[in-house]
Amino acid sequence: MPNSQVPKLVRLYIRQVLIGFVLSGVFVALLLWANVGNLWHLISTSDMGIVAGVMLFMFNGIIFSGVQFAISIMRMEEKDDTTTGGTRVPVATDIPVRVEVTPNSRPRQGHVNRGHMHRR
Repeated sequence: MPNSQVPKLVRLYIRQVLIGFVLSGVFVALLLWANVGNLWHLISTSDMGIVAGVMLFMFNGIIFSGVQFAISIMRMEEKDDTTTGGTRVPVATDIPVRVEVTPNSRPRQGHVNRGHMHRR
């Protein structure tokens, strides 16, 4: 598949996924080397240890790939040299306002809408 046919965003995504899985491999290798939570013993002595190790690698790879891609997308912002906005005078919002309440503006206690039946 020539590079000219693959969109730039897809190439970026594939590159970030590969970086994420490399980071996952390093992370899992460090976890096993440091024997965090006796993880090396659990994986090496269990008959399903290889499955647990592969799952640990894959799930961390998915997380690290997503984070890698998100970081790379967020760093793609274009810098704007023009300064717009930010010159408004702040408006005071902590000034109390008097609100008139009349007896007819409150709902009556015990008022039941006749169109609906309510169970208690």
